[in-house]
Amino acid sequence: MIIQQNVVELTTPTGPMRCQVYRPQADGEFPCVIFYSEIFQITAPIERTAKILAGHGFVTVVPEVFHELNPIGTVLAYDDAGKDKGNEDKFTKPLEHHDSDTVAMIEFFEQQSYCSGTFGAMGVCIGGHLAYRAALNPRILSSFCLYATDIHSNTLPCDEGNDSFSRTQDIQGEITMIWGKQDPHVPTEGRQKIYQKLIDTERNFTWHEFNAQHAFMRDEGDRFDPELVLECYKMAVDQFRRTL
Repeated sequence: MIIQQNVVELTTPTGPMRCQVYRPQADGEFPCVIFYSEIFQITAPIERTAKILAGHGFVTVVPEVFHELNPIGTVLAYDDAGKDKGNEDKFTKPLEHHDSDTVAMIEFFEQQSYCSGTFGAMGVCIGGHLAYRAALNPRILSSFCLYATDIHSNTLPCDEGNDSFSRTQDIQGEITMIWGKQDPHVPTEGRQKIYQKLIDTERNFTWHEFNAQHAFMRDEGDRFDPELVLECYKMAVDQFRRTL
């Protein structure tokens, strides 16, 4: 599908949040996928992934995940300074604020004439965690989480007992977890911990581990794995078409 894009600025309890929206040009109603970025926010690789999803028939919404902590439009570079600032933001923003961001997006886009009213979530790195986190909201019917950081370690700020790992049993929709076995950010014992939690809570999930490094989806840098990327895109599109 040929796509179009626009920018919306949503009101959230923690301030204005800019979202990039990519959607088919065709008339009609389409499912909505919230696509959560890495710590660097809406970089060129994130935008390209969002366009690919939109071109397969989804309204793809990409929020500025740390909108409270940066000027609107901030994009961090893939360098040490960008990594340091992004990690600082990651460890500053409480998970509860991400929750209210998700609610704001659902409430806005369910009212748009081009949205069908069904919602999924997808994300990479911290965004993979946020897609997992979004699945705690019953309106999220399907989540596709790529190398999600900080779930196993409970290192993101939140109220006691409100971390994403402890609340796994609240996930109602279908969820897919994608991992790289050579990813130092989520080691084997961390992945096993999450897998066992999903088993113990009897969630509806699919699990894939690839011989890949962290951020293998990012088409900039030396960890990019194009063949795995195509496989993951196909799995995500198939899942969202089936569930949304």
